[in-house]
Amino acid sequence: MIGASGVISGVRVSHSVASVDDIAAASRATQREVVTDLTARDGVHEAFCLHTCNRAEAYVVTDDPATGRAALESYAEHVENDDVVVRMDHEESLRHLLRVAAGLESIVLGEDQILGQIRSAYEEARGVDGLGPMLDDAVLKAIHVGERVRDETDINEGVVSLGSAAASLVADERDLPESTALVVGAGEMATLAARALADRGLATLVVANRTLPHAEHLVSEVDVDAEAVTLAALDSATRDADVVVTATGSDDPVIARHDLDDGRDRTVFDLAQPRDVAAAARDLDTVDVYDLDDLEDVTDETRARRREAAREVERMVETEFDLLLDQYKRKRADEVIAAMYESAERVKARELETALAKLDLDDEEREVVESMADALVGQLLAPPTKSLRDAAAEDDWATINTALQLFDPEFGGSPPAFVGAVAGDEDTDLQTGVVTDDD
Repeated sequence: MIGASGVISGVRVSHSVASVDDIAAASRATQREVVTDLTARDGVHEAFCLHTCNRAEAYVVTDDPATGRAALESYAEHVENDDVVVRMDHEESLRHLLRVAAGLESIVLGEDQILGQIRSAYEEARGVDGLGPMLDDAVLKAIHVGERVRDETDINEGVVSLGSAAASLVADERDLPESTALVVGAGEMATLAARALADRGLATLVVANRTLPHAEHLVSEVDVDAEAVTLAALDSATRDADVVVTATGSDDPVIARHDLDDGRDRTVFDLAQPRDVAAAARDLDTVDVYDLDDLEDVTDETRARRREAAREVERMVETEFDLLLDQYKRKRADEVIAAMYESAERVKARELETALAKLDLDDEEREVVESMADALVGQLLAPPTKSLRDAAAEDDWATINTALQLFDPEFGGSPPAFVGAVAGDEDTDLQTGVVTDDD
């Protein structure tokens, strides 16, 4: 691929239309595996993947939209209901990335955890050389927007994570100062849940994790009577718990129906994706099992409190989105202008060499002639430079294509990669290039 160019295509399966099982089906592979697979496909120059508990998304950069759509076709092939698979063109992909980072697309409006997840996905993609100029700058711009909206607005006031939302739901159903809670897992989601439960006055906390040191670290961070155990002790810990919150990365359920079928009244919240708690546990009369699909009701109050802030964030995202497109256009035009100047410089150098070879000039006189040649090139190219930038701003790529034909004798009439298939292709998004964050 020449320069920082191409068209972004995306696909997503998210909580707004999909179930937990749909999202799990789309995110069967790891982020790193998805990026590696996509970049190995013909015509894919860059790839990025974001998997969280409530979304599965992938993006590619190709020379044209059709190639991008084809590359992403198999990403959600295991999702049974195709109606929940949303395919995005260039502009929709960019706007969606900004909205996700801003917390506008989260179950808990404005939650902070998504920013860390995007940063982690960014590092995963970089680790397998999946990012190039386009997606690298697009994702960094999204992170910048996410940080800005949280610094400048109240979008993250109140319940700010799925873990704290789960704790809020549990607190509505249980007398926490009289309860023992079991948190299974010691990652970010489990940590947020454990802290939120402790902050609400939980009596006793047990953290079960595959590696005991991680569980012990989490226990040391909460101000409550707490104990760390390994998953080998999960059965006994479950029997003694009034509240169970699970958030592991296991591919299979870690808690079966029979683990909860002892007649004890329990509240169970499954924050994992795929599910940590066997679906059959919902049939138990003494157990209330909630999962990510149930968070919508829990967060209604939070959404109401943040509605005004969200309107401000919507305006901010749209402003940043417009700046992003303008930056892409300027970069694309600058690449074409650079090609024009390089062609002119070649002609100038050739003609200068011919002229100076015929003249007997001293150093000062040679400098005058060379300065005159530079000035002529600059003055002659100033009007077309402005016209090309105006053409890019108006998406007039036919003018830019014509300019390449006029100023570059070696240009054969087929657009280079940075113009790609955009000229004359109504399905191709024209506003692409590299983002330089000059905010």
